[in-house]
Amino acid sequence: MTTEVEQVEVVVIGSGAGGAPLTHALIRAGHQVVVLEKGPLLRTQVQSPSGLSDFKRDEAFATGAEKRITVRGVANTGESYYSSHVEPDLNDEPHVYRDSDGQDRVTIEGYTAQVVGGGTQLYGGVSPRFTPDDLRLRSFNEGRGDLRDDPGGEVRREARDWPVDYVALEPYYTKAEQLVGINGTWTGQAKVPSADHYQPPLEPNPISRYAAAGMDALGMLRYRTPLAVITRDHAPSGRTVPKDPDTIKTAFVNRYGDPLGLKSSTWVSLLAPLQRESGFELRANCCVTHLETEGSRVTKVHYRDPAGRSRTIQARIVVVACSAIESVRLLKLSGAADRAFERRINGNGLLGAYFLTHCFGGAQCIVPERADKSKTLDSDWATDHCARPEWIRQKRLWAGGVIYNNTSDGALPISLARTWHAMDMDNMWKGYLYDTGLVGNGFEDYLEASFGRRLSVAFMANQVPQRANRIELHPTVKDKWGRPVAYIIKTWHSHDRALMDTLADTCRAILESGGDMKDVSSGSVGGSVVRIANHVLGGARFGTSADDSVLDPDCRAWNFDNLYVTDGAFMPTSGSANPTLTIEANSFRVGDVLLGRL
Repeated sequence: MTTEVEQVEVVVIGSGAGGAPLTHALIRAGHQVVVLEKGPLLRTQVQSPSGLSDFKRDEAFATGAEKRITVRGVANTGESYYSSHVEPDLNDEPHVYRDSDGQDRVTIEGYTAQVVGGGTQLYGGVSPRFTPDDLRLRSFNEGRGDLRDDPGGEVRREARDWPVDYVALEPYYTKAEQLVGINGTWTGQAKVPSADHYQPPLEPNPISRYAAAGMDALGMLRYRTPLAVITRDHAPSGRTVPKDPDTIKTAFVNRYGDPLGLKSSTWVSLLAPLQRESGFELRANCCVTHLETEGSRVTKVHYRDPAGRSRTIQARIVVVACSAIESVRLLKLSGAADRAFERRINGNGLLGAYFLTHCFGGAQCIVPERADKSKTLDSDWATDHCARPEWIRQKRLWAGGVIYNNTSDGALPISLARTWHAMDMDNMWKGYLYDTGLVGNGFEDYLEASFGRRLSVAFMANQVPQRANRIELHPTVKDKWGRPVAYIIKTWHSHDRALMDTLADTCRAILESGGDMKDVSSGSVGGSVVRIANHVLGGARFGTSADDSVLDPDCRAWNFDNLYVTDGAFMPTSGSANPTLTIEANSFRVGDVLLGRL
C-alpha cells in the first residue's frame, strides 16, 4: 500500500523560540508553512470558547499519582517520579544521562516543554540580549596567557567566534523585542539597541530593593530586567492587558504556563495571530520520527499524527527546531535509518558534539522584612557588571555573565517546597522528604523564616565548549515507539568551576552589601549534581567551515540544500544570559534568508 505524500512549501518541526519566529516571517510574506508540534495546544482564557484556560497548575511538576521508573538497565530503575502533562512520561520517552559515577540514569531534564510554544510557555521570561563579546570569544581570548584553571589550554583552543556578529544580529533582536512583547529598561545595559521597543516595567516588588542596594553599594550599573511579559496592550499580537496593570504582577505568570496570555510565549505572540492566514497550519500532537533524503535534499518528513498513524509530508524547505537535544536526536535517528543521510549530516563527526548548557548558580539570603512575593514578575533588577571586558580580564576568566535577582521564587509555601534542597528537575518536591527536621515546630519555624523573606540573586554565564560533552543515541534504552532515546554525556571544565565560583561569590557580595541579611549562602551547579537543566544548546553548531561545524552561517546543514536547524543547537558558545531572545532573533534572521530563497 502506497502512502500518499502531501506537498507543502515549508515544514517547521517545533513551535518554540527556534521555529515560531521564522514561521511568522514567512506567513506574513505570503508563503505556506506547516508547523509540526509534538505537544498539545493549550489555550489561554481569551482563546478558549468556555473562557477556561487549558493550563493547569502543574505545568512543570505534576501533583498526580506517584509512578515508578520501569526502564531497564539504568541505575534509577524503581525510583519514584511524577508526570507532567507537558513533558513525556519518563517510562515512555526519557532522556538518559551518564552520571558522575559512570552509571546511566533516566531523567526528565533537557525537555524544555513539549507543548505548542515550547519552553516559552513555562520560562520565567528573562530576556536579555547577549553582549557583542559573547559572539566573539575566540577573538576576545586570542593571545591571552592569563586564563586560570585551564591546564590543557582547552579554553582558547575551543573558543569560537560566531559567523555573525552583534551588528548583524542587532536588527533581529529589535524585531524580536517588538513582535514578542518585552518590558524592561536600557540604561545600564552593556548592549546598545538600534530602536527601543521595550514596554515600561511595572513597579518592583519591595523585596528587590535589597538586591538593588547591594548592586549600588558595589558600584554596579543596574537596569530593570527585560521580561517577556506585556505591561501595555500589544498591537502586533492583539493582546490586551487588564485595566489595572498592577494585577499583571502574579508569580504564576512566570513560573507556570500563563492562562491569561500576558507572558509572551511564541504561541500567543507569534503563532496565534497567524490563525486566520491561509498559508498557516499548526498540527499539534504530531511526532516526527525521521527525515528521508535524495542526494542533497530532504525529500520527506515522516511523522505520526495524533492517532498514531504514520504520515508523510514533502516540502521545499525543512526546518528542525525541536530543542537542541531532540533536534540532534532526530537528525541522528534519520542518519541511523539512512547511511547517505548520516554521511552528509555527520561526515566530520561533530553532530551532537559540543553540547552546552550554561554556567549558572547564585546566592540567597533571608531579608529583614516580609514581602508578598506572589505579587511580582520573575525578576526586577539585573546588571551586566560581570559581562564587561575589564571585569572578565581582571578575574582571569574567558567570558562573563549577567546577574539578576529572582523575585518570584518561593512565592508561595508550595513553591518553597518545590525547590528546598532540590538538586535537579528529577527530585523536585522531594526536599521536604529529605529534610527530616522539617516537622512540627521545625516546619513552622522554616516557614516563618523563609516565606516572603527569601531573596536570591542568580547568574548566567558562558560554558566552555568541550567536544566530549555530547548528545548520542542510547545503545539500549528505547522510547515507546522503539527508537533509541537521547543519551547526554556532559561534565564541567575546571575553568567552568572557577567562573561559577567567582560569579557565585559576586552574587553573595551583592546580598551581603544590600542590608542586614541573614543566612547568606552561595553556590553553583559546578558544586552539585545538576547536569542538564533547561538551557540546552549546541550539538549542531554553526560556523564558517564545513570541517568545524554542522551548519553554515545561515543555519543550513552544510551538505544539504534545504535543511535548516534553528533552535539552540546552532550555538557554538552559550552566551552570558538566558538564550531565548537570542534564539528568537536568530530565527527571524534565518526567516529573512528563507524569504530570499523562496
